[in-house]
Amino acid sequence: MKKRLWATGAVLGVLTTWAALPPAAGAAPHPGGLPSPHRHALPLGPAGLPETRTTTTLQPGVTLTRIVRGNVQDPALHWTVEVSIPGGGTSPDPDAPPTALKDRASADELTAELRRDGFEARAEEVRTPGTADYRGGTLGWRVRIGTFDSQAAATAERTRLRAAGHTGSALYTGWDGETTDRGPWHVDVLTIDPRTFRGTLGASYGPDLEGRETTSALSASATATAAVNAGFFVLDPKAGAPGDPAGVGVYDGRLLSEPVAGRPGLVVHDNGRRTEITRLTWRGRITDRGSSLPLDGINRVPGLIRNCGGAGDTPTSLPLHDVTCTDPDELVTFTPEYGARTPGGEGVEAVLDAHERVVELRSPRGGTIPPGGSSVQATGERVADLTALAQLGDRLSVSTTLLDARGRRISPSPRTDIVNGGPELVRDGRIHVTPATDGMVHPDDPSWYYGWVHKRNPRTLAGVDAAGRTVLVTADGRGTGSLGLSIGESAEVAKSLGLRDAVNLDGGGSTTMVAEGAVLNSPSDAAGERPVGDALLILPHRHGS
Repeated sequence: MKKRLWATGAVLGVLTTWAALPPAAGAAPHPGGLPSPHRHALPLGPAGLPETRTTTTLQPGVTLTRIVRGNVQDPALHWTVEVSIPGGGTSPDPDAPPTALKDRASADELTAELRRDGFEARAEEVRTPGTADYRGGTLGWRVRIGTFDSQAAATAERTRLRAAGHTGSALYTGWDGETTDRGPWHVDVLTIDPRTFRGTLGASYGPDLEGRETTSALSASATATAAVNAGFFVLDPKAGAPGDPAGVGVYDGRLLSEPVAGRPGLVVHDNGRRTEITRLTWRGRITDRGSSLPLDGINRVPGLIRNCGGAGDTPTSLPLHDVTCTDPDELVTFTPEYGARTPGGEGVEAVLDAHERVVELRSPRGGTIPPGGSSVQATGERVADLTALAQLGDRLSVSTTLLDARGRRISPSPRTDIVNGGPELVRDGRIHVTPATDGMVHPDDPSWYYGWVHKRNPRTLAGVDAAGRTVLVTADGRGTGSLGLSIGESAEVAKSLGLRDAVNLDGGGSTTMVAEGAVLNSPSDAAGERPVGDALLILPHRHGS
């Protein structure tokens, strides 16, 4: 899409402001008689909380609704210190590393020790609601110290805790996700109506896949009207190439990053004329002289599979979020979109020209790709396979196929873009949250689920409503001025906004919304806006297109 991003025209600036009423009563009329996609108050906190909404028309067919819900300061919320719990003498695994949650006996043991050392410690049970594929219930027990009016006071207590030989974090209790919390929440909603939208809606990864750019930089380079961050991506060089999508990536109809087995993707056809959420798999092969070999990946560092989900991956061939699986024996194909040079390392690389002729077999692997060409890298036991198949001067055909959850072939058009996400939030108008299916339930590590799924964080959501409108949502979090959303709350918010199908995109410090060249939300990273792998961009109509 980066080659067809253009911008002309002006922002319309039509503004509507209203105070939302209780559920089902705060609707604003929608031009043309369709129901407003934001007809209900957000289902956050007790009913009757104050809620204001401001809607601006950014360009024909595109509106921005900014929602503020709840009290400026909830007196019931405070700061505390959450202590990392070691295994302890009563733990089933005394040598396990410290984590936020443990069994009750370990939590009680640590609580008693902290009290003996003069800390106001308490053990608290953490229960989480069930989802479509996860039963919920008790995640474990946490240990906390004190109740503080300010972050500074909690941080001072954390310093005292560390001096006593323990580790912990200063946290705001508004991030816990209690239904009685009174906010506040800040949610921004972009709605693209295909009946009147004549611009461009799609995904952009910037100059190359392996680099990271901020959402605002991607927006500015395309002179976009608005943008949000998109899919999960590699962040740590130890997990692969930073910026590489950690899941499916289709841009201008080209599959440039393979799916994580069966996880959902947000599929945007024809600039938002048809948007859907589909679970995706893939297959790929390289063929020469009637012989062929299966591919393991597209445009990623061989041997490193972020979020797992590939055959032969260790520790699992199933999706496992925020985990980098490994596989020493891989065949990975590269296109020019990857970057200036393919990854270097042990193994062999067959370099192909624009006519798919093998022009070089290089070992070690790594280097440039001819204009319009590609390459295939082999590691481990696959080196011998590729060396036997690929001969200089031979034609080596590389094919990749995108499949839906039923194994049916998907043929993206040049006007199709797909970004990765997970878990699902809403399906066919009903809450349908799938953390287990999508790898967000970590076996033997309830603390990960506690922090990522159960607790409130900044979130980016996307989906489509019953009228076919594409809806992009960001919610600020990790602050006292906006509490963020749990995954369960994200689903409730998506449904309340009228979404028929919805999926979670990358969140946390990645969550960013840009409109008219300005970052609208408050990214949570201490360093400011985070560079990301890709973004969804909304552009004005280009005359003559």
